[in-house]
Amino acid sequence: MRVFYEDWQMECCGTPFAVGDEVAWRLVAHDAEDIRQGWGYGAGARVEHHGAGPDDDDTDRARTTGRVHAIELVRQEHLAYTDRRALERLDRAQAGDGGKPVILPSPYQMEAVPGAHTLQAVDRCPKWFEREEPGRSPGPHRVRHAVGVLVTLDVPGGTPSQPCDPR
Repeated sequence: MRVFYEDWQMECCGTPFAVGDEVAWRLVAHDAEDIRQGWGYGAGARVEHHGAGPDDDDTDRARTTGRVHAIELVRQEHLAYTDRRALERLDRAQAGDGGKPVILPSPYQMEAVPGAHTLQAVDRCPKWFEREEPGRSPGPHRVRHAVGVLVTLDVPGGTPSQPCDPR
């Protein structure tokens, strides 16, 4: 079974794991619309720590237990747009005298480039995911962010992890 574990889910509430570890996760299946929109990078389900929807209470949701067979780090390419005025406000706030905290919107707008992602086999899922910082130029420029991991999970009695798997 292929499972997508999003970066923010791991950074917020996850525990890093490695190939060969047994894990027990609350999973939410990707529906046909999710798959059409490219969510999950080919996975059939995703790890969910916060409920599948705004009214869901996930305390009773069953966990899927399995052994981690493989982990692939997913890096997604984004088009970044920089709002120069917002960046100047941020620069002024950071150069301030250290008084009251200031909350400002991000000077960056990111847009995922469909189909522009890479997979890198890794032995361990990171707790924190690297993000390439956008530049200061206003025009669109490309950046890559690690957005999560694709996990091949061997679930007893589950579907085969690969085509032609004899299970």
